[in-house]
Amino acid sequence: MILVRRVTQLLVGLVLYGVSMALMIESGLGLNPWDVFHQGLSEVTGISFGWVVLLVGVPVLLLWIPLRQRPGIGTVANLLIVGFSADAALAVLPAGATIPARVGYLVAGILLNGVATGLYIGSRMGPGPRDGLMTGLARRFPKLSLRMIRTGIELSVLGAGFLLGGTVGVGTIAYALAIGPLVHLFLPRLTVPEPGRDATTDAVPAH
Repeated sequence: MILVRRVTQLLVGLVLYGVSMALMIESGLGLNPWDVFHQGLSEVTGISFGWVVLLVGVPVLLLWIPLRQRPGIGTVANLLIVGFSADAALAVLPAGATIPARVGYLVAGILLNGVATGLYIGSRMGPGPRDGLMTGLARRFPKLSLRMIRTGIELSVLGAGFLLGGTVGVGTIAYALAIGPLVHLFLPRLTVPEPGRDATTDAVPAH
């Protein structure tokens, strides 16, 4: 039964993560750093946002090899599901036509992202490609804090995404301020129990 819960929680979490990304895109008020980069690449290449998420995940996952980071079932599922879920949601979500609608999309997207992060990390079936890159670098360079490594990576992709035409705005700031507390709230409540381990220490809120 625990395995069924873990797999179900993983899949639901990844689908909802993609939907949360689509909500933030349709808000037009700003995205999280990685999605600014994904959107910028999508604008430049003409490839759908979801496919860009998947394609960027492949070289990121390859960077795990020199870091000796091992993928799990959740890692592969993350690579395959999140982008397609985002594209599917973008296909059916109407664009926010008014400021209240756009703000509603943004708030819903950030909240749903926090829940989705708690679900898929809490399933304990492996981190996403970008999560694993951060934790792998932290393990490889122990003198650098995880916070410092995450900030460095996200500032880099944010800058690149902005130059490529990705949307940076109030939503980017709101996400940065809210996602940590949201994951702190939801992860303990959604983590599948495992004796002798506190999964909150593994929380890295990036897909």
